[in-house]
Amino acid sequence: MLRLNNGNAAVQKHNTFDDVTLITPTAAMSPAAHGNRAKCLQRLIRLDMPVPTTVALSFDAVRKVAAGEMPDMAQILAPFGDLPLLSVRPSSQSLDWGGPAAVLNIGMNDQRLEAMKDEVGEAAAIALYARFVHSYAIEVARLEPEVFTLPAKPTMADLTSALETYEFEADEPFPQDPAQQLSDVLRSMARAWGGTSARLLREAKGAPANAGLGLVVQKMALGVGSSGECGSGVIQYVDSETGLPMVKGRYLGQSQGRAALGDVEGAIYLTKDPRGSSLEELCPEIFAELLSYHDICCRRLKEEMEVSFTIENDHLNVLDAITVKRSSRAAVQIAVSLAENEFIPREEAVMRIAPAALSEMLHRQIDPEAERDVIVRGIPASPGAATGRIVFSAQEAQASAARGEPCILVRRETTPDDIRGMHVAQAVLTVRGGVTSHAAVIGRGLGLPCVVGASDLTVHRKRGSMTCPNGRVFKKGETITVDGTTGEILAGSPKMMEAALDGGFQTLLAWADEFRDIGVRANADTVADATTAEMFAAEGVGLCRTEHMFFEGDRIGLMQEMIFAETEEDRRAVLERLLPLLRADFTALFKIMDGKPVCMRLFDMPLHEFLPFDKAGQRDLAAQLGLPLPNVVDRVQALSEYNPMLGMRGIRQGIALPEIYEMQARAIFEAAVAAAKDGVVIAPEIMIPLISAMKEVELMKARIDAVAVAVQAETKTDFDFKLGVMVETPRAALRAEDIAQHAQFLSFGTNDLTQMTYGLSRDDAGRFMSAYVQQGVYEEDPFHTLDTEGVGELLSIGAARGRQGRPDVVLSICGEHGGSAAAIAFCRREAFDYVSCSPFRVPLARLSAAQIALAERIQR
Repeated sequence: MLRLNNGNAAVQKHNTFDDVTLITPTAAMSPAAHGNRAKCLQRLIRLDMPVPTTVALSFDAVRKVAAGEMPDMAQILAPFGDLPLLSVRPSSQSLDWGGPAAVLNIGMNDQRLEAMKDEVGEAAAIALYARFVHSYAIEVARLEPEVFTLPAKPTMADLTSALETYEFEADEPFPQDPAQQLSDVLRSMARAWGGTSARLLREAKGAPANAGLGLVVQKMALGVGSSGECGSGVIQYVDSETGLPMVKGRYLGQSQGRAALGDVEGAIYLTKDPRGSSLEELCPEIFAELLSYHDICCRRLKEEMEVSFTIENDHLNVLDAITVKRSSRAAVQIAVSLAENEFIPREEAVMRIAPAALSEMLHRQIDPEAERDVIVRGIPASPGAATGRIVFSAQEAQASAARGEPCILVRRETTPDDIRGMHVAQAVLTVRGGVTSHAAVIGRGLGLPCVVGASDLTVHRKRGSMTCPNGRVFKKGETITVDGTTGEILAGSPKMMEAALDGGFQTLLAWADEFRDIGVRANADTVADATTAEMFAAEGVGLCRTEHMFFEGDRIGLMQEMIFAETEEDRRAVLERLLPLLRADFTALFKIMDGKPVCMRLFDMPLHEFLPFDKAGQRDLAAQLGLPLPNVVDRVQALSEYNPMLGMRGIRQGIALPEIYEMQARAIFEAAVAAAKDGVVIAPEIMIPLISAMKEVELMKARIDAVAVAVQAETKTDFDFKLGVMVETPRAALRAEDIAQHAQFLSFGTNDLTQMTYGLSRDDAGRFMSAYVQQGVYEEDPFHTLDTEGVGELLSIGAARGRQGRPDVVLSICGEHGGSAAAIAFCRREAFDYVSCSPFRVPLARLSAAQIALAERIQR
């Protein structure tokens, strides 16, 4: 049934819609039933814009058409009068999901051609018919495009040839009945939407498998003629890259649809321009009317729109309006501008921006229009894109940086020895590893694009080459590009888009902070990390992995010397030389954070990671220490473990080698005293890693308290500090009540907790995780998205029992999950105090936390 008015209220009440609806201001329509284009056209009509007569087919109607059940063509055609010329456009629920190509000039036939010659002139009429035959043959009849060539200005001979070619290729004459033409177009577009390729493409853009398609049938506003100005154009009122005000678009006389776009001969500017003619000069009244639509769209539609228009004999027609295509930077600026101009509330501006859009703004990205020569794919571990020459070792990376040559560090997997190389590389690519591997964690901390787990890649370090899955070989020095946002590795140097942090970015996050109700800290291991965290307005440092400080400068040599010391006294002597270096780091960290809390995790790394594993490195170390090579080899073997992540690390080293933790504690306390002298008062937070028993906390607390007392006596300065634990083992979560009696805070390290809960190696899981996710074993990679059921239950138990042991215990998570929306929502439900994530994820976490709080408020 064709709806010609607003119909009965019962239809609207029960959310059922007619299959075919004439779009009027009061017609019962919904984006969920008719698609965004159809609903937007209704809004334009309500705003009294000159929209041609339009009929909408609902999702249900199009599904029926695809199944062979056609609507009544006479009813659809009735509103358009005699001899109609029509267009059909797709109307999906989201413009990003695409749809079949529009078909124009439906209704053109031999009879209409003769009538049109008098209306628009012979040349224009022939062109309309020829273009329709061309479009119908390719898009509807699915004939070979190669046999249907059409010049820019077709003649009668071209039209006759096209009709004859159609009859030959299709084994039937070109259809003359407008109803049949329209029926065939509707059927073709409906079935194209259901095709496998179309479905996969839209699902890749986030569409559900059963996403519907609507169709809009609209009277043609021709844009061609001989009486007055005729043509078509497109106008938008902001720049698509920046979101700043700017009238953009083109107009082309004697044209249809979006023909004015692109590098088209004869297309003119919209505004006055010294480079050529403009619509503003050609048709000032029409141009002024188009400008007036900007305020109307912002005020009534609450959006920045791109308006497609046609001028027909000096009369303006608005054919369509869609939201302006925009970069992430533009999306933020548009949302902020709409709110600042009071078109939308600030809450809506915050809700409109996907957190991932901020990530794109923080890092360089590959231009969406650039060609992508993908050579291998891995796991996207740290966003952003970078181009450089291939190097296969940290030493090569440093040499490349010294020459001023950007490089990409390619490794089977990274170790602490690679940190110096990572600092100077433009990006990192590893064959092994997952989203919580060493390369991933360090990459996110540095803001370095990183792809891990590219298991189809074979690295030949000694040969200085790598082999891709298709057999292509790339040698050291060749140029590749790492896309840490998508996980793709590209050959060559595609065009890039630079990072863009502007006023809109800062304003949006300031509004987000007003609405969120959970703290956001940063994981910051170095002064550079802390500077980034402060720049992104983190509320403190939730995790400082102090072991990373031991790799700065010559400190790794001191650690190696300490490892080979024979007695505790010798070890303490070496650590005494490290003390002032760490104290300086902590002092700088405290000053940068300027009184905000800083939580420092004590040393948590197997000692063998400070030692070289290859013979050449061991020979160099033997020479450096003045030891026989066999002694070095024996020591390396003695420190080797079958499973080092579950071996001698964390608190276990603190108890077995207490001098390391005591030195760190002293460095922290002395740094607090030094910072206080410069006016920065801070209560350091010291976190003990890998706890599994209350007694471990008791023993270490006694040692740290003793160091604090000693420093206070020596400096004659009082200071406060907090002592807590990192809950990384299931047993620690289960025994949190006991542990909390000796700990002022519990910070859940979800990286290791996930690893131990699942019994998975986070460095090796990437080899099979994709198969697990694809087959539904796990909904998502648990190292990428917090498992709120299994690991989450341990978090809930640990939080509840921790509060039983100490009602005022501070709770947080500090694993790499901390910046994800799922983890933030979970922590809010469990009343955690804050989350902590890598510095470059802090803006995303701030925005996600606000959106979660606002969504909850809306649901109430």
